[in-house]
Amino acid sequence: MPAGPSLRRGTPLALGILLGLFAAQLVGAQLPSAPLLCAAGAACLAFDLGLRFWKPGVLAVLGRVHCDETVRQLLRDLLLVMGLTHLSAVDTLARLLLVGGLLSCYGAHFVCRALGVLVRRARTLPVLTRNVDTSPLNLSPAPPRLLAYPGRRMLLFSVPATAGMIATVAAESVVWGLIGVCTSLLLFAGGTAYLATWLLPGKRPPGEEKVLRWFRAWLADYRPEVGLYFSGGSGTAYQANMWLSTLATLPRPLVVLRERPMTQQLADTDVPIVCIPRVAHLMELEHSTLKMLLHPANAPKTSQVLRIPTIKHAFTNHGESDKLSSCNPYAKVYDQVWVAGPAARLRYARADVGVDDRDVVEVGRPQLAPIRRAEGPPPATGPVTVLYAPTWEGWTNDPGNTSVILAGENVVRALLADPRVRLLYRPHPMTGSVNPRAGAADARIRALIAEANERTAAAREAARDTAAGRPAPGPRRTQLRLPAGDPVAERGAVSVAGRHADADPGELARREAALDALTARAGRPWADEMERMAAQGTPRPGHAEAVEAATEAWRRAFWAAQDPSAHLVLTGARPDLYSCFNEADVLVSDVSSVVADHLASGKPYAVVNTAGLPEDEFRAANPTVRGATVLTPEADGVSALLDAVVDPGQDKLAEARAELTEYLLGPAEPPSLARFQDAVRALCAAAEARRARQTSPPGAAGARAAGVVELAETAEAEAGGDQGDPADPSELPIARPAAPQGAPR
Repeated sequence: MPAGPSLRRGTPLALGILLGLFAAQLVGAQLPSAPLLCAAGAACLAFDLGLRFWKPGVLAVLGRVHCDETVRQLLRDLLLVMGLTHLSAVDTLARLLLVGGLLSCYGAHFVCRALGVLVRRARTLPVLTRNVDTSPLNLSPAPPRLLAYPGRRMLLFSVPATAGMIATVAAESVVWGLIGVCTSLLLFAGGTAYLATWLLPGKRPPGEEKVLRWFRAWLADYRPEVGLYFSGGSGTAYQANMWLSTLATLPRPLVVLRERPMTQQLADTDVPIVCIPRVAHLMELEHSTLKMLLHPANAPKTSQVLRIPTIKHAFTNHGESDKLSSCNPYAKVYDQVWVAGPAARLRYARADVGVDDRDVVEVGRPQLAPIRRAEGPPPATGPVTVLYAPTWEGWTNDPGNTSVILAGENVVRALLADPRVRLLYRPHPMTGSVNPRAGAADARIRALIAEANERTAAAREAARDTAAGRPAPGPRRTQLRLPAGDPVAERGAVSVAGRHADADPGELARREAALDALTARAGRPWADEMERMAAQGTPRPGHAEAVEAATEAWRRAFWAAQDPSAHLVLTGARPDLYSCFNEADVLVSDVSSVVADHLASGKPYAVVNTAGLPEDEFRAANPTVRGATVLTPEADGVSALLDAVVDPGQDKLAEARAELTEYLLGPAEPPSLARFQDAVRALCAAAEARRARQTSPPGAAGARAAGVVELAETAEAEAGGDQGDPADPSELPIARPAAPQGAPR
C-alpha cells in the first residue's frame, strides 16, 4: 500500500519538472537564447531518461494520454530545429540535411517497431510449458528487449542526435549536428536490421502445427493421470500454489493453466506445467491419458474444460470458510466436490444450491501437514505472539467479509497497548483491491505498528543512556527502516525495530541467497515466454527436496533474526502463512479459511464480529467461530483472549476447538493425505470405467469394461462410500454426520 501514495505524491512533481523543461526549451528557441535552449534541452533529455529509474509510473501516466517517448522526443527535436533556424552559421542545405536525417531516424524507428510486433507475435506459441523438455522444438532466445519493445529505444538511440544539435546551437557549427544525426541513424538502422534476423529460418520459431504435434507426442510419452486446472488473474496464484505440494504426491501429475502470465506466477514445483490459452487447443486433452482434474477455484474459463467428457472433475476450492462463497452454486457442475470435513458437507446441504450430497467427498486438508501442534502456553519470560491475519473485502464488499475497515485499527491498538503482546500483522494480499477504504485502513494499521516500534526503540535507547549515566535525549522522531538490499525487506517482511541481538546477521542473507538460487526462474530477466519455456525445462533430480530443505532453513533463520519484542508487518510469499501459525501463540482473524486451517495447530484464536449480529447468532451462523473468542468491532475481548493464552486454566474453549477441528477438517486417522489419495484413485477409476463403456464394441461389454467397473466400485468402497443416508440439513451438530463419502458418477 505505501507505494500508491508515494507514486501520487511524486507524479505531479515529475510532470511539472518535465513540462517546465519543455517550456524553457520553447522560450530558448523563440528568444532566441542559445544557453537556455542548450541547457533546457540537455536537462529535458536527461530527466526523461532518469524517470525510467526514479518514477517509471510517471511514464505510464504519460503513455495513457498518448504522450509516449516518441512524442516527447519529437517535441524536443522540433524545438531544437526551431532554435537552429535563428543561427546564421547553419544554412538552408545544412538544415535540410539535419531534418532529413532526423526524419530518417524516425522512419527507421517505426520500421523497427513494426518488426518488433511481428517478432513478438511469431514467438507467441499456442502452448507454454514449465518443467517440460522442449529441446525437440529448438526454441531460439529472445531478441534484445531494447529492439523488440519500444520502451526506451527512441530516447537512447536519439541521444547522439540531440547532443549533436545542442552542440551545433552552442558552437554554431553544423558538423556536430550532422555527426550526431548520422550516429543515431546508424543505431536505428542497425538495430532494425539486427531485429529482422529473428524472422529468418534460423531464428524463426516453430509453427503452430509443429508445436501441437510436439505437445501431443509429449502427452503420449508422459501419460498424465491427475491434473490441476487453474484460471485466474494477477494476485490469484496463491489459490493454486497451496495445492502444488499435494498434487506432487499423485501419479504423473500435471498443472493446466489458461493465462500466459500465470505460468511464471506459480510457485516453485517439479510438476510439469502447461498453459493452453485457446479452447481449440485445450481439447487436445480429450485424447490424452488424463483421467481427472482438480479445481481449486471457479473461473469463467472453467466451463470450457468441463466440455471434455473423458475427464472427471473435482472441485477442491482454495480454502473453506463459512462465507457464502464456500458453497457457490457453480459447484454443481463438477463430478464431485471435495471438502475437508463434515462441516462443509452440511454447509452445501443447508445452502441447497444443487450439489448432490452423494457427490460430496471428505478428504481433509492434506496441505496442513507443516502446521505444528501447540506444545503449551508461551514461556513466562517471553511475549505473547499474536498473529492478526484479516481476510480481504471480497467481491461482494459485505461488512462481515473483512475486519480491516470497521475494526482493524481498534484491534491493533488494543493489542499494541498490552505490554505482553508481540504483533504479527499479515493482511490478505488482495486487501484494498476492491474497496479503497480497506487499503486506506491497512495503511493506517501499518503506521500504528511503525509508531509502536519507534516508541519501543526510543524507550530502549533511553534505558541504555540511563544505565550508562548519559543524559536522556530530547524527544525526536526516527524513521527506522531495514537497510537497502535487506533480504527481508525485499520479501516484504518489515521489522522496524531491528534484529535479534543474538542472531547471526549474515545467516538470513545466506539462507535467502541459497533459496533464491534454487527457486530462481531460468533465463534472462528480459526473456520472453519462448526463451523462458526453453530455459525452464526438466527440473534437476532432487530439486523439490532441496527447495523444501532450503525453505525450512530460511524460515528458521528468518524468525531467529527478528527481535522477539518487535511488531512485524508480513507481506509477500515469505514467510508463508503456516510458518506464521507456527510462530504465533494465538490468531485473530475473520470468518475465512484462515481460521479453519489454524485449527490444525490446536492454539486459541479469535474472530472479529463485524457482521452486525449478536454474538449468539454470529456463532450459530458461522460454525468456525464455535471454538473462538468473539471480538467486537471495538476490540472488546482482547484482554480475555490474552489471559486464556497465558493461563491455560482460563482457556474455556479448548474442548470446543478439539471437537471443531474434527468437524471442520475431518478425523486425524486415516491421515488427510491418505484420504485424498483414496479419493483420487476412486475418481480415476470412475473415469476409466466410463472410457471402457464408451470404447467397448456393441454387444460386448467385455471383460475389460467389466473389470474396470469392478475396479471403480472397489476404489469407491476404499474411499469410504456408502456410509448411510445424507446429512439432515436441519441439524448442525459438532460431530461427524453419517453421510456417504461420495460415490463417483
